[in-house]
Amino acid sequence: MRRALLAATALLSLASQAALAADTPEAPYVDDRSSAEAVVRSLYSAINRHEFARAWGYYGDTKPAKDFDAFVKGYDGTDRVEVKTGAVSDDGAAGSIYYNVPVAIQATDKQGEAKVFAGCYTLRQVNAQNQAAPPFDPIHIEKGALKPSTADFDEALPPSCGDGPPPPKKDTALEQAKKVFLATYGDQCDKDRLANEPEVFSIKYKDKNAQPGDPDRETRLFHFACSAAAYNESSVYYMTDEVDGVRQLQFAEPETDIRYENNDSNGKLLSVTVIGFQTTGWATNSDYDPNAHTITTFNKWRGIGDASDSGTYLFRNGDFSLVQYDVDASYDGEENPQTIVDYNTAP
Repeated sequence: MRRALLAATALLSLASQAALAADTPEAPYVDDRSSAEAVVRSLYSAINRHEFARAWGYYGDTKPAKDFDAFVKGYDGTDRVEVKTGAVSDDGAAGSIYYNVPVAIQATDKQGEAKVFAGCYTLRQVNAQNQAAPPFDPIHIEKGALKPSTADFDEALPPSCGDGPPPPKKDTALEQAKKVFLATYGDQCDKDRLANEPEVFSIKYKDKNAQPGDPDRETRLFHFACSAAAYNESSVYYMTDEVDGVRQLQFAEPETDIRYENNDSNGKLLSVTVIGFQTTGWATNSDYDPNAHTITTFNKWRGIGDASDSGTYLFRNGDFSLVQYDVDASYDGEENPQTIVDYNTAP
């Protein structure tokens, strides 16, 4: 009985492992020799897919281990590897071009422990015009020197290798806005829109308390597209400045009491009354006008747009304020909104 129980337990364990393996997505196949950094990424694609003969093939005559078996054994405990590449430098010599590629990797073992390594790869491209007979020698790795790094993976990439150009200066505010957006809305937005870069605007203005000679202040506005339905698109905006850092923009909207004759929304509209205000982080069918310094929204209640609400938000002294709100509550086939909030006009 004990043996049967142990056998059943072993079978269940194997079945669970097989199920987990089936649920794990396979690493994408990348085999690209069009550039030095593409070869490095192809190398780690092969390693992640356990296609070690392909990985071995990205090296030239100088191999990374004494033999192929030793190379494969070196990855025995590795589950997956993430890779980043930096600004590439090149140097021509005797019919070849040598590339220096800054590289950082994060290797995660089968127990889930991650370690970071960083350094440089040197790759060689023999002039194709000088290769008159096969076999053709494509861009290949001459050597790679990666050492353990104590830095986080996002910070471990060397700024350059050899005489490479300095990396572009990081836009810290933009990167922070991206992280906040993905953390907050990554599971709510359309995947194709998550991959898009946000629109970025710079707004310079004089602070209301500024003294003569004080410099302009700057607020930056980030517009992230999130999702699209049949006739409405939703967006999220973030703002940043040197005082408040990155924060999500909130839009004030009036709450309304809408009355129809016989309580029939397809009948005669009797009244639209503002009964309060609320805020939302969503902007529907929105647009920022850098000349007017306004964000406008337009929310269709149905596809033909004859019933809707829309807002205008004006940038004043470091923030956006609601200055106008229109509602078209009549489902009559025509666009005839009425203004229910108006701070454009003096009282």
